Amino acid sequence: MKVSIQDKIAILAESAKYDVSCSSSGSEHNYKTGELGNTHKSGICHTFTSDGRCVSLLKVLLSNICIYDCAYCINRTSNDIVRTAFTPRELADLTINFYKRNYIEGLFLSSGIIKDEDHTMELLLQTLRILRHEYRFNGYIHVKLIPGSSKELIHEATLLANRVSSNIELPSSKSLALLAPQKSKESLLSPLKHARNITLERHQKPISMSTQMIIGATGESDFEILKLSSSLYQKALLKRVYYSAYIPVNSHKDLPSPLHVKPPLQREHRLYQADWLLRFYGFSYDEIVDENENLDIQFDPKTHWALRHLEHFPIDINTAPLYTLIRIPGIGVRGAQKILQARRFKSLSFEDLKQLKIPLKRARYFIVAGKNYQKEVPLYEEKLKIALIHHGHNIIQPTLFDTSVYTGEF
Repeated sequence: MKVSIQDKIAILAESAKYDVSCSSSGSEHNYKTGELGNTHKSGICHTFTSDGRCVSLLKVLLSNICIYDCAYCINRTSNDIVRTAFTPRELADLTINFYKRNYIEGLFLSSGIIKDEDHTMELLLQTLRILRHEYRFNGYIHVKLIPGSSKELIHEATLLANRVSSNIELPSSKSLALLAPQKSKESLLSPLKHARNITLERHQKPISMSTQMIIGATGESDFEILKLSSSLYQKALLKRVYYSAYIPVNSHKDLPSPLHVKPPLQREHRLYQADWLLRFYGFSYDEIVDENENLDIQFDPKTHWALRHLEHFPIDINTAPLYTLIRIPGIGVRGAQKILQARRFKSLSFEDLKQLKIPLKRARYFIVAGKNYQKEVPLYEEKLKIALIHHGHNIIQPTLFDTSVYTGEF
């Protein structure tokens, strides 16, 4: 039975929705005369750039046909679902038509493994060649590299794309062997290593790369997950790690039961917050969470770290360096930079912090600012005590909880 283009879009867009590693942040490819498209103009939101602008992407699979049988994947070969595929020409034409109608600004392209890895990567490349060379499309393209495909194909794809990725899928080799035995950690990371080396050899800035990990399908702790992410960042393999709460779409003896599991969305949220601390705040993974433990659900990772390290607080915002300021709960990098700039001219008070639009909801309990003090701390004192006792810290520094010391807004 012949499948219409409209039906292909419906099927293959639905099949692609579980891959969350499609941000266009960190990529810039400016307009060139005589070419079509641009990677950094804003539009209808499907994802966000690093500075908060909305970017719309056509997010689709070339095909949901797959020879792999990964237990967690809706497209696994043993599932009885409708299978279809675009031709490279169909997908390239679709992308350009959507772009000209201002529906999208770029393309996020992945695929199931159709016959073998090289065959699938070649089809993806044909799509990119039509877009880049025939249509002269200069817009954003993110392509999912196929682990196990040849270095020559990965090389060309890297040069044609704005971002590439290869999903790690699961946080450990043990879990991959259990749920995705046709994959290995080494094969999944190999395309990223090759893509990084290509741009380094050409004396260019490394191409932006990302990966995705499924959270909650297996028993790894957040400590193990953040340790892996930290290692990938330190090796300059990745721009971003994306964390995807496990959504049960299949039944399998080694997966959580679909009837008894809810997607761990709050855990996913805490991992993104912790990942931010790794990339921008100078925290190490073993500072953020204890070995073999998960992140605290009640408090964000920075607040939880502060509660476990009260010996560092309160911090005087008029003397602390940038490294220390950004470790105060509620104060980000931009806020810390504003404090550093403002205090060159005067000693800052809590009122000054309000004028600078520094959020004090959490920060006020961890800082000293001038001589303006508050007489009471409603309720939050008890919340902190309960949290500390819950985490095994029964020694509370009196200076932090002295109700005559702190001011600001809750």
